[in-house]
Amino acid sequence: QVQLVESGGGLVQAGGSLRLSCAASGRTFSRYGMGWFRQAPGKEREFVAAISWSGGSTYYADSVKGRFTISRDNAKNTVYLQMNSLKPEDTAVYYCAADVYGSTRYKDVNTYDYWGQGTQVTVSS
Repeated sequence: QVQLVESGGGLVQAGGSLRLSCAASGRTFSRYGMGWFRQAPGKEREFVAAISWSGGSTYYADSVKGRFTISRDNAKNTVYLQMNSLKPEDTAVYYCAADVYGSTRYKDVNTYDYWGQGTQVTVSS
């Protein structure tokens, strides 16, 4: 079984930055597509960013494009989400997810086979 553990969430002021990490188990991590999603109170879980197994391709929701950067370090079995110029509307629980089989449907929550427990990001005023 694949286990994913997010970390790095917290409270920041608008305009600030935060880097989330997602540590994954399994020797085949390097072949998993990875995604970040977020869920705000009363809202559906939404796509934030995704990265291919090689790290050669990245994808972003329009709402975060130019502000967030997804990356991965396969040697450390870790995927990152660097969040800059944070806005109050970025407040949510952030989840990382692993796509074991690979898919172009990176925006779809059903694409992903494993999920982390989530980490809270709160952006004030």
